[in-house]
This record gives sequence, C-alpha cells and structure tokens, in this order.
Amino acid sequence: MHPSARLGVTAAAAATLLAAMALPGAAAPAPRDNGSRVLVFSKTAGFRHDSISDGIAAVKELGEQNGFAVDATEDAATFNDTDLARYDAIVFLSTTGDVLDNGQQGAFERYIADGGGYVGVHAAADTEYDWPFYGGLAGAYFDSHPAIQPATVRVEDRAHPATAHLDGAWNRTDEWYNYRTNPRERAHVLATLDESSYSGGNMNGDHPLSWCQEYQGGRAFYTGAGHTKESYAEPAFRTHLLGGIRYATGAAQADCRPEQGYRPLFDGTSTDGWKQAGPGSFTLSDGTLTSSGGMGLLWYEAKEFGAYSLKLDWRMTGDDNSGIFLGFPPSDDPWTAVDNGYEIQIDATDAPDRTTGSVYTFQAADIEARDAALNPPGSWNTYEIRVQGERLQIWLNGRKINDFTNTDPARSLRQGHIGIQNHGADDEVSFRNIRVKELPDTPAGGTRGKGGK
Repeated sequence: MHPSARLGVTAAAAATLLAAMALPGAAAPAPRDNGSRVLVFSKTAGFRHDSISDGIAAVKELGEQNGFAVDATEDAATFNDTDLARYDAIVFLSTTGDVLDNGQQGAFERYIADGGGYVGVHAAADTEYDWPFYGGLAGAYFDSHPAIQPATVRVEDRAHPATAHLDGAWNRTDEWYNYRTNPRERAHVLATLDESSYSGGNMNGDHPLSWCQEYQGGRAFYTGAGHTKESYAEPAFRTHLLGGIRYATGAAQADCRPEQGYRPLFDGTSTDGWKQAGPGSFTLSDGTLTSSGGMGLLWYEAKEFGAYSLKLDWRMTGDDNSGIFLGFPPSDDPWTAVDNGYEIQIDATDAPDRTTGSVYTFQAADIEARDAALNPPGSWNTYEIRVQGERLQIWLNGRKINDFTNTDPARSLRQGHIGIQNHGADDEVSFRNIRVKELPDTPAGGTRGKGGK
C-alpha cells in the first residue's frame, strides 16, 4: 500500500476514535490496523534458527488479533517493485547471510524510499554484510553472542509502542547479541542490555538491544530478542514485536530521532525538585505521574530555564485536558503560569487553538501535520518543546507541528519555570520521562533552525 494511503487510514481511524470519545457514553474502539499488510521474510544463507516457524506463526496470530494481513515467504524473487508495493512493512525474521541479489536489493531500496517499513528480528542483524544500505537500515551488524541465559533489559523509552507496556527493567532469557557498532548516534534506542546482569556482553556498558529510526524515506525497527522458540509464546515479547510492526507500518507514531544529551527532570522514581501549586495533585505509580483534581500545576521549582529542549511522554485516557506550561515565574498560584507563561495544550476535541499541539489561545498547530503524528487516546505520545530566545517550536512524535514566536512584551520565553497541569476532576492525563537539554540561545545558522538530536 502506498505510504500516503497508510497515513489516510491512520488519520481516519484517529478521527473516528476522537468522534466516539466526544459522544456521551461512547466506548473507544480498540486500535486496529485495518488495511495494513505485512510480509514476513525468513530466507537464510547461513545459520538457520529453529524458532523461525514459531515466529511466523506468532506474527500471523498478531495480525489476526490486531487487524492486519500477513504473508510469509522465503522466495527472494518477491523483492520486486510490484510485489513489495503491496506491503506496509517487511519483517526480516532471523534472516542470515546474503539473501538478496543486486536487483532485489534495488527494489527494496526503492520500497523504503517510497515510505515502506522494515522490522528486523534477532538474526536480521546477521544479514547482508556487504550491502551498506541494509547495514544502515538495520542499525548495526551482529558481532558475537554468549550462551543463552537470563539478563535484565533496561527500557529507555516507555512511550514507543514496542516498549510502552514494559517496566523499566525487563527480565527474560534469550540469546543476547553483541554488535559491531553502537547504533545510538543514528537511531533512537528503546532498550539496552544491562551487561552486569549476564556474562558475555562486550559493548562497554552501553549495549542497545532494540531501536528505531526513520531511514531514507521509510521507518525501521529492530529488536535483538527472539532467538528462542519460547520467545514467541511470551506475551511481553509478542507485544514488543507487535509494537515494532505497528510503528513500521505507520499504524502507530513515535519519535525515533536519535536522542542524546538530555537529563531527567522526572525519571519515574520521585518528584524531587517539583512542587504542587493549587488544588489537586499527581499520583506516582509505575514510573508515571497521573493528574487528579485541579485546577493545579506541578512545576519544577529547582531551576528556571532559558534556551532548552524539553521532551516528555504523555497519554490521555479519553477526551481529557492538560498542558505543559513554560516561561512563568515561581508561584504557589497556578494562575501565575496561565497569566505569565505559555501553555502547550493536550486536549482531544477543543477548538484548534485550544487542542493538542496548540500554544493555548495564541496559535493553533498545523492540524494536518498534527493529525498525522498523533496517537489516539489510550496511547502514549511524545512532545519535544524547544525554546530559543522568544521562539517556541513543538514536535509531536518526531514531527514538527507548531512554530511560534512571542511578541507580547508582557510575557517572555527567555527565562522561567516548567510545569504540567492537573486540569480538573474529570481529566486524567499521565506523564513519563520528563527530560531536558539546555541549548544555545539562538539555533546554529540563524533563527529558523531545524529539528535534531
């Protein structure tokens, strides 16, 4: 299916869901990937994993349960322009060695350039060592592995659909690959291996296991898990795999830009440095802050910020209301933030200048870009809010949706505090992984800078 059609299916599904949310008593339908089609490719020219048949069966079951069609093949002749165009994502399931000829490689490169998706599972990293395009797409090549053993996986991104269901530590047994290079510079790392929890890791304490990226026009997800037959019966791994497929097909959105240099303001363990202003509160559970009552504001008292990139993950349960406030002076009155700062809105169904992605009452988001980037209520989303001088830019799940410049002399973005709103008794919004990176006051190259790491 052409990528523009994929976006249309996603946007239509989101619109239907939001309409259902707006009707009193209407239940939100479960997210389904109606219309998506996935190809599982499992050709091997080297070691062959005995778990491949289990993996194919698992992906087919996931498709049946979640509304996408699945075909499976080991015929490399399928890699031609006509056949590949039928699929929203191709899953390389423990492929090994040189599995495509030059013509087939060219067809796959064109497929990715046209917006296609790639999912690499386990030995997909042990594939096509002499094809630089594939090495970049997969993110890293296999180096070695120790014996199958238990290990602890540290989850870095709990908003991506492949990892949002996991705790911060994921304990499981598998065959744990070492990689020839670290993909962190070019891909967004979702989870790493704790090398102190098992024997045989050789990546010096920064050992990515799963990552995602936008690559030469397409989307790519990789997981190093999935060696054992038992993996494909494990609910947590199956959900991990499903989330990677949904990202690759475009059915779920995520910020997969490389991310480095951020420090946590809220890391999921405590609210040290934060202070509640006004009524209501936030509850802390499972590394997540969830709003209760209001109208109040949980604000970061420990420091004011000037030029910075703020990232945070958020989730609505339905047609709820919250926001992120910026550039306000210290106060125990939440209305100080309203009257002196700017609010980046979170709301499913309000007016354009008061809904998700807007600078509340000042500037609506680019609605078309916002709708294409937005996951529906019940799913996690990621904001990047970048402030440099009086310029305020907003990215939603890695896509730029707003660019606002303050001209109000009574307000300024150049210095102030950051806060998250608990709006009222009927509004429940959750937040995870609030982090910040301080920036130069002016973007390199001028005032209209591009997105970046």
